[in-house]
Amino acid sequence: MSVNVVPIGSRLTLRLNTGLDENMNPVFRTRSWSNLKPTVSNEDVHEIGVQLGSLQVHTIDTIRRADENELSSV
Repeated sequence: MSVNVVPIGSRLTLRLNTGLDENMNPVFRTRSWSNLKPTVSNEDVHEIGVQLGSLQVHTIDTIRRADENELSSV
């Protein structure tokens, strides 16, 4: 069986290091932006993440991209 994949959208998530807890373990928070066009290159998404991260109070730990696809049988 063949499967047709249709890209729907993408989400950019920044994982920010907000400091340490009382046990000296790192504490993280996330900020997400959805509805990115699925055709945007990974390099562009990374650059957008870096630019958005520069506007945050805390430092970036990780930049993530999550793609969403619709699957249907052909």
